Amino acid sequence: MKFRSQRVAYLFFATSMLLFTLQILFGFIMAFAHLGFDGLHDIIPFNAARSTHLNLLVVWLLSGFMGAAYYMIPDEANREIYSEKLAIVQWAALNIVGVIAIIGFQFGWWEGRKFLEIPRELDYLVVIDVLLFIFNIGMTIWNGKRFTTTSIVLFVGLTAAALLYLPGMITFDSQVLDSYFRWWVVHLWVEGVWELIMGGIMSYLLIKLTGVDREVIEKWLYVIVGFTFLSGILGTGHHYYYIGTPDYWLWIGGIFSAMEPLAFLGMALYAVGMARAGGMKHPNRIALFWTVGCGVMSFVGAGFLGFAHTLPQVNLWTHGTLVTAMHGHMAFWGAYAMVVMAMIAYAMPRMTGRKLYDHWIPEWAFWVSNVGMMGMTGAFAVAGVAQVYLERKSGMDFLEAQKAIEIHFFGLILAACLLSVGIGLYILNFIQYGLPSEEAVSPGAA
Repeated sequence: MKFRSQRVAYLFFATSMLLFTLQILFGFIMAFAHLGFDGLHDIIPFNAARSTHLNLLVVWLLSGFMGAAYYMIPDEANREIYSEKLAIVQWAALNIVGVIAIIGFQFGWWEGRKFLEIPRELDYLVVIDVLLFIFNIGMTIWNGKRFTTTSIVLFVGLTAAALLYLPGMITFDSQVLDSYFRWWVVHLWVEGVWELIMGGIMSYLLIKLTGVDREVIEKWLYVIVGFTFLSGILGTGHHYYYIGTPDYWLWIGGIFSAMEPLAFLGMALYAVGMARAGGMKHPNRIALFWTVGCGVMSFVGAGFLGFAHTLPQVNLWTHGTLVTAMHGHMAFWGAYAMVVMAMIAYAMPRMTGRKLYDHWIPEWAFWVSNVGMMGMTGAFAVAGVAQVYLERKSGMDFLEAQKAIEIHFFGLILAACLLSVGIGLYILNFIQYGLPSEEAVSPGAA
């Protein structure tokens, strides 16, 4: 590691691992409730568990992105972070907001808007925290000794994510208007600017892990960014089909949603192609596995499975069902969870000086967690298709349909257990690395 201040990334990575663990725990609570075992309902109602599960996902991924930026940007700009102390303050503020939100959810303190449930008072704290983060990395780039496409794409993605949080702070009496602008945050995050963040991190990792020339990799990055903006922005229309907006959104949403998989196909080809060009020779093969796996699994989850149910003719039946959960779980896992885990797998050996990647624990963590997620995706798919047929085709009552598909959640829980074992091994490996070492973080360290 070149710069001492890069060690601040460890705080964000550790926070991500803790919050990811909590997210999985609340996922199990919901899965058992779906199976008919809702014994915790009086303590943690299903709606509170769901809000907590979704918001933990957002926060642990954002924490991972911030950690990745604090590790990457000094390396790319060839200078220390503008203010390491400010980064620590910003990390502490992020944790305070997260803890208050989680506790608040258990006491019914939320706004009831999916993915944007945190109360308005916390929204302002989030905005201040993110502005501190953007300022810190922005000044690092501005005062740096070099500008790279990779760092600029990452910075633009992070800044756009911050700006697109603002529409979610506006509420309307009209349900149509409120839902219309809420998707400006949710969709344009996960199918827009977060893809830029993903592309920037993946580009950095491929440069470091494959040995392929930076110019070649960054040219591909331009292509990915182009596809993302072309398809992702107007692809927002697939959320507007049935909320009271004009009929032309059926055409816009359908056409541009059909184009969205091209961006993720580009990601997959990009990752696999660069890895093959580099010969897979880097000693930290686990970090390369997570990086290439991110490209492939994001295409499967966000690209292929997204396309499978966002065309209007299909979405007419599938929207709001477990088919959405099928797509959502694999999409978030492949596109964003895996890129954060790839970054951690690359950065931890360099921050600690301990090369613990050549071992069965990280390798089993990769394969077991991915097999577990594929099993969960399959369980959600079967349950979702059954739900669509029983509830929307046959006209069965919602609660009766939920009762009929309970059995599929047994398979889901088994797959989730497998995923949890893989994540547990990953976190064990993370803990084994320990804290950043003085030797590894000293200026000029390799």
